[in-house]
Amino acid sequence: MLGCVRIATVRQMAQVITAEDADGRSYVRRAMKKLAELGLAETNGKAGRHPIWNLTPAGQKALADGNELPARPRAGTGAKAVKAGLGPHGVAVTDTILAYGGRAHLTDWQVEVNHAIKKTGLSFNTDAVLALPTKTSEVRLFELDNGTMSQAHLAKEVWDYERYAGHRVWEGARGTNGRTYPFWQRHRYTRSKTFPRLHVVLAGKAEHLLDNRRKALAADVRGITIAVWVNTLPRLQRGEPWYEIGVDDPHRRHERYPEPVGR
Repeated sequence: MLGCVRIATVRQMAQVITAEDADGRSYVRRAMKKLAELGLAETNGKAGRHPIWNLTPAGQKALADGNELPARPRAGTGAKAVKAGLGPHGVAVTDTILAYGGRAHLTDWQVEVNHAIKKTGLSFNTDAVLALPTKTSEVRLFELDNGTMSQAHLAKEVWDYERYAGHRVWEGARGTNGRTYPFWQRHRYTRSKTFPRLHVVLAGKAEHLLDNRRKALAADVRGITIAVWVNTLPRLQRGEPWYEIGVDDPHRRHERYPEPVGR
């Protein structure tokens, strides 16, 4: 689990590895103490009163040597984020992962996945990406706001996804007419027919404030040309439906982001 989500509390780990009707926190505490004694796991901060656990480099190597997960050569342990004070955000991302897919899809998640276009300088990290192939898309994207950023910053992060989706690149030998294709479809999600849906999860505040934030975000991204769904973490944990605030529209997106001038 720590290899997938990087950081988690005892409560979160018990939610995954023990029976649904059992409280396995004592078992997990004992297990994590043993892993710490072996130098495979450690704590570097807390979420409230609860220690946040992450693998050590030795723990990551042991996991990789066991071939339990697909190779993730650039994945960090999460220790730096916790030491930098970002532990509560990471714990909320883990809660989102557990609320959305639970143990059923745990090994299909990656966190802190970079999306970048060097030519334009656009670069951002997606909090979590779920590999869930369908007929039209191979992944789903998740962005979490833990109540720490301004409303304007949150809206900008969502619009960055449209800018990423709208960028096009030339394909074809020089000296020929060639044609352009969406950058993401040629260089990132090559098996997808539509740009992946973006799920925005709001957390970190009282629920009525999260609802106000959801409504404000819907107004701030009105007219966006990618599929955007938004929910609050409490609603997601209760199994309540998402709100659709953006619809995928590749034709309008193409008009908004014109063809590149040349190769």
